[in-house]
Amino acid sequence: MLRIDKMIYLKTAEEIELLRESNLLVSKTLAELAKLVKPGVTTAQLDKIAEEFIRDNGAIPAFKGYGGFPASICTSVNDQVVHGIPSDKVILKDGDIVSIDCGTFKNGFVGDSAYTFCVGEVSAEIKNLLETTKNSLFKGIEQAIEGNRIGDIGYAVQNHCEAQGYGVVREMVGHGVGRKMHESPEVPNYGRRGSGPLLKTGMTICIEPMINLGRKELRFERDGWTTRTIDGKCSAHFEHAVAIKKGKADILSDFGIIENVLSNLN
Repeated sequence: MLRIDKMIYLKTAEEIELLRESNLLVSKTLAELAKLVKPGVTTAQLDKIAEEFIRDNGAIPAFKGYGGFPASICTSVNDQVVHGIPSDKVILKDGDIVSIDCGTFKNGFVGDSAYTFCVGEVSAEIKNLLETTKNSLFKGIEQAIEGNRIGDIGYAVQNHCEAQGYGVVREMVGHGVGRKMHESPEVPNYGRRGSGPLLKTGMTICIEPMINLGRKELRFERDGWTTRTIDGKCSAHFEHAVAIKKGKADILSDFGIIENVLSNLN
């Protein structure tokens, strides 16, 4: 799904607020889906609810039709890494995990965020994978400040996850976001400190660790979209959109909206 414009566009404060609006709608959509993620639900049902919610809130699904993608969200279950296509045939069961990646287009700007959900009771091993992946996202965000470089973000993610023995996906990366869903620069989840494009105030990027329980390699399914881990072990995916600033990144999406719903369900 990654086609990147080679220009890096710096956003004004006003444009960043429009980006925030689109990204918060993604978070609210994921929170709506959090209420439904349970054994017996199909990923097609989740897709239907997501599209209705996005359109009811004055936006359009950014993913639907993008490069021919047929749905409004990506639903990647267990060993699927990213870009899983929702289906009536995929029925969530107890112990599964499902990463839901969602995009919106509103007021000329894109929102893009992802969250990996537990379905029913999940093993401690898998819970640790999810926790580590989410923590690595925030490690990366800590480095997303003016004066640092893209490699500082990737190094922080990679170092945190590989220290616990997990595989860091190489083929799929984060990206710039703005009027288009995929802008420059690419934002890998691995790298060397002090390398890559310089981060400047006004840059807006999506940081999205895709971390595997086992080996880092993946393979594509015949549909041309869905990716799976090469060894069949689970993969987790968390994504935030952020604006680069001095001292501290400005996170434009909000996991708190999702996690408030999850805490009320438990």
